[in-house]
Amino acid sequence: MINSIKIVRGDGFNPYYNLAQEEYLTTTVNKGELIIYLWQNKHTIVIGRNQNAWQECHVEKFIQDGGKIARRLSGGGAVYHDLGNLNFTFCVRKEDYDIDRQLSVILTAVQALGIKAEKTGRNDITIEQKKFSGNAFYKQGDFCYHHGTLLLSVDSEQMLKFLNVDKAKLQSKGVDSVKSRVTNLKEYNADITVESMCKQIKISAEKIYNCLAVDYVINSVDKLKINELMQKFSDWDWIFGRKIQFTNHLQRRFSWGNVEFYIYVDKGRVKDIEIYSDAMEQNFILSLKEALKDCLYIKRNIIERIENLTEDKIMSKDLITLIQDDL
Repeated sequence: MINSIKIVRGDGFNPYYNLAQEEYLTTTVNKGELIIYLWQNKHTIVIGRNQNAWQECHVEKFIQDGGKIARRLSGGGAVYHDLGNLNFTFCVRKEDYDIDRQLSVILTAVQALGIKAEKTGRNDITIEQKKFSGNAFYKQGDFCYHHGTLLLSVDSEQMLKFLNVDKAKLQSKGVDSVKSRVTNLKEYNADITVESMCKQIKISAEKIYNCLAVDYVINSVDKLKINELMQKFSDWDWIFGRKIQFTNHLQRRFSWGNVEFYIYVDKGRVKDIEIYSDAMEQNFILSLKEALKDCLYIKRNIIERIENLTEDKIMSKDLITLIQDDL
């Protein structure tokens, strides 16, 4: 049961530090405590845990334009951040993790600013069927976070300029362009600001959880530990992954997201493999990758290894279909 809420504001726009602080807050949250972390990145593209940066955005073009590319711990797709976007993270222990309640905090805050927002699908918050907040989720042991974006006044032209748009994904949403899919809250309340949004989130959290929310400032000891974690998030290999020599390439979009296999086969075994996906279930993709290493490159052996994965039976079934059809 949540009996304590801390509000932590990011004190800079460096995505690597911000992601490190997010992880640190998540892994140090106390039982019965909720930490709401509110933060911003400047001119940044953040990709999901299992995505291929080179496919999701124009890497060299963006870096030349002064942008930063970062990889988060959660699954899902690539997003563009500028100072017209506010990010929120709910850091909480597993026993107190409640996505519906957490989303209610955001919905109530937005509605308090006179905007008729609603939850649609699994992880979007929309106005008139246009998305202004995408959410993603991360669980590790007893610790969880749920984070998302709030598009207040994001420069959509910059978003379109640097992100590679997955047309199949758009079509699955019943739209033909990003512009018709997303919207800014400024279009519905011209007076909205980052400060007013943060204030309403705090008020909303107190209302939803029926306890006081206090502002919390990160101390110098915490900052030292966050700086150590930042090295991981700014590491080239973490962000861009590795390119492997491959002998087979499989790709398909399912209801839960896109998946892409690069498989290197030597002497009849899977000697190396990379799997990219925008699926929310980032741990399943990581488990799949481990399960297929050194597997005999025979359909029935690969299928058996997938069948042994227990995290998500729907994903397993779909991937078995892909192997049967295309391998």
